[in-house]
Amino acid sequence: MSIVASTSPAFRRALAPMVACAALAAMLGGAFGEGADAWQWLHWIAKPLATVLVIVAALAWPPITSRYRRRIVVGLICSLLGDVLLMWPADLFVAGLVAFLIGHLYFISGFLGDSRLGTRPLAWLGCLLLAALNLAWLWPSIPPALRGAVVVYALVLAAMAAQALARAWVHAGDVLARPARRAAIGGALFMLGDSLLAWDRFHGALPLAAVWVLGSYYAAVWFIARSVARDDGMAGVTQASTA
Repeated sequence: MSIVASTSPAFRRALAPMVACAALAAMLGGAFGEGADAWQWLHWIAKPLATVLVIVAALAWPPITSRYRRRIVVGLICSLLGDVLLMWPADLFVAGLVAFLIGHLYFISGFLGDSRLGTRPLAWLGCLLLAALNLAWLWPSIPPALRGAVVVYALVLAAMAAQALARAWVHAGDVLARPARRAAIGGALFMLGDSLLAWDRFHGALPLAAVWVLGSYYAAVWFIARSVARDDGMAGVTQASTA
């Protein structure tokens, strides 16, 4: 799973502005699409396009390991499916939630390639505490039929962010420090974006919700995708690339 051989440095440099433009179009379409067909179509096209470009970015740079890249790319593909399900005219909220949940499990499996599950308990405590507080504040507003699914998703999301932060802590100062830090930033931004989405859906409409939710989401997946790439001059990390 690699397009490294067919991508030039110029193309790689162009990916960030390409993702930014598609993400901005998705945000504007989401913010102004209510009752306006042109804006709505822009949102429907640009929202998955931005995630597709993020997936391309994950494939475009030489990876720290092929195993890690496979896990991250599958997680991003699940996120793309979640994108499509959540914007579908039918109410497919639970299906979208499941797609993102599976994506987070793949992210976690990628992070576990070079860090133990549950390492750095303070990172886990912080993320789980934030998830619990968010659920407690939102609980009265969450429909009873959705509470089970929302709790499971919140716990898996918190676990993904916690493992990403703990992994960055473990690798601070070594050869994986910068890639691990990118993944940690992505995990934290994912928690932020999904918290904003939950507050907008269950508690009350947030002003310009599409801008804040999608902005944090695209930043999250971008940082996670870029955590695949090894730094310039970085020696290959000797790790098995099999599943």
